[in-house]
Amino acid sequence: MSVKRLRGLLLVPPALMLGGCNLVLLHPAGDVARQQSDLMIASVILMALIIVPVLIAVGVIAWRYRASNESAEYDPEWDHSTQLELVVWAAPLLIIIVLGAMTWIGTHQLDPYRSLTRIHAGRPVAADTRPLEVEVVSLNWKWLFFYPQYGIATVNELAAPVDMPIHFNLTSTETMNSFFIPSLAGQVYSMPGMQTVLNAVINKPGDFDGFSSNYSGHGFTDMRFRFHGMSPQDFSQWVARVRADGTDLDTPAFDRLNQPSRAEPVHYYARFDADLYHRILNQCVDPGQMCMDKMMAMDAHSDPAAPGNSADDAMSGDSSMTAPAHDAATH
Repeated sequence: MSVKRLRGLLLVPPALMLGGCNLVLLHPAGDVARQQSDLMIASVILMALIIVPVLIAVGVIAWRYRASNESAEYDPEWDHSTQLELVVWAAPLLIIIVLGAMTWIGTHQLDPYRSLTRIHAGRPVAADTRPLEVEVVSLNWKWLFFYPQYGIATVNELAAPVDMPIHFNLTSTETMNSFFIPSLAGQVYSMPGMQTVLNAVINKPGDFDGFSSNYSGHGFTDMRFRFHGMSPQDFSQWVARVRADGTDLDTPAFDRLNQPSRAEPVHYYARFDADLYHRILNQCVDPGQMCMDKMMAMDAHSDPAAPGNSADDAMSGDSSMTAPAHDAATH
């Protein structure tokens, strides 16, 4: 068997394995993910400008100066070449400068907290555009999505109109997770008692995978959902279907939903308590719990040196519990 034929056969298994891959990161449907993909590809190309020539040079030198090649020039007195030094140091330095500048600019332009300035290349966001607000809560092991502008909520299903900016606020109930829709934008962490932000837009209709990319326990592998990019008309119909088929998401219903479960089916909620996301974020869902924002406000407006004026005293359950509220009001 010839070497050329053997080489072709060795390439068959990798080709078959790669043929089943969906290279979504290289062909995303959202403008933010597209810019991230372009930055990643440009970075790889710049780094390859150094790596590839070095690898080629290693092979050429090893072949040219092999022991059996008696015609190769042998110069034991050679120790320096100004031209070679310039190539070895100037070219990598120039590439590092360009790569650093490109990465710094791209990182700031694609900051997930930064409001979108464009829908896609050549189409800026109109000044009067109001983004779609979505509040995201990661639970064990499912995703809860609030649509405060429409008064609906869903579990393990997310939808948005094509070419409409989306503003996500994210938090978690117990465990840190990572919200990731590869076709839409990069991953963003969700953490208990904290809120993170993601701004993105989907430019093509379709159904896309969403999941948690941060391990969060034995139900982690089932923590997946579908993201639907829709036309405005289809999105309106989807909202109407959620309202028609959904139930109420009040505090008792959320407490049941918050119980750990795997492979949770899609749920629709036609109504939810208006402040539920705020209470989840501030860890005061159940009655009698003090919200963290209130606790921090009390600490900020009270005298730390005065007994009974700290949030720790307020949560201790003793007779000084009502003192911070009184002091906060008088201040």
